[in-house]
Amino acid sequence: MDTVNAFLLSLIPIMVALNAPGVLPIYISLTESMDVVQRKKIARQSVFTAFLITIGFVFLGRAVFSALGIQVEDFMIAGGILLLVISIAHIVNADYGVYKVTSTLGAVPLGTPLLAGPATLTTTLVLVGNYGYLPVILSLVVTLIIAWIIFNRAEMIIRLIGINGARAFAKVSSLLLAAIAVNLIKNGVFKILGVK
Repeated sequence: MDTVNAFLLSLIPIMVALNAPGVLPIYISLTESMDVVQRKKIARQSVFTAFLITIGFVFLGRAVFSALGIQVEDFMIAGGILLLVISIAHIVNADYGVYKVTSTLGAVPLGTPLLAGPATLTTTLVLVGNYGYLPVILSLVVTLIIAWIIFNRAEMIIRLIGINGARAFAKVSSLLLAAIAVNLIKNGVFKILGVK
């Protein structure tokens, strides 16, 4: 499989798992009392944190799994179940909890667990097993750049689609994530059974 094709196949699942439009209403509510300079700083901080945590997990996670004798198929099934639970929870209840507004909220909770949460970490690690490091890392970088643009244009986007529109988009993204989760579980089971 060529790099471009692998990049395209990994881009959509990462975009859906990271779900920047779904995090947008939370970003706006947490930064509404800040000026433009502070908001831009928080946006950069959140994207940079999400990148570092996800990349660290991709490289260190595989080393840990190798040491423990865990195969990609095992992680596909476990990760798929986890993603399915997360997506169902987001569809049923979009409440991410109450977070205290601080100067580091770009790192926590926006960078992690909202952007680089279990869904993003699981998806990237599984995709690396399927497509390799380069296409997945490129997909992650592109997705995080899109997240940064969304956060920087937050007010304009909310004026266009409204808070309810952003929340509806988050629900649809969660439904897509559930479908990806089912596909991961199915592929993991088929690989263990030797079914093509």
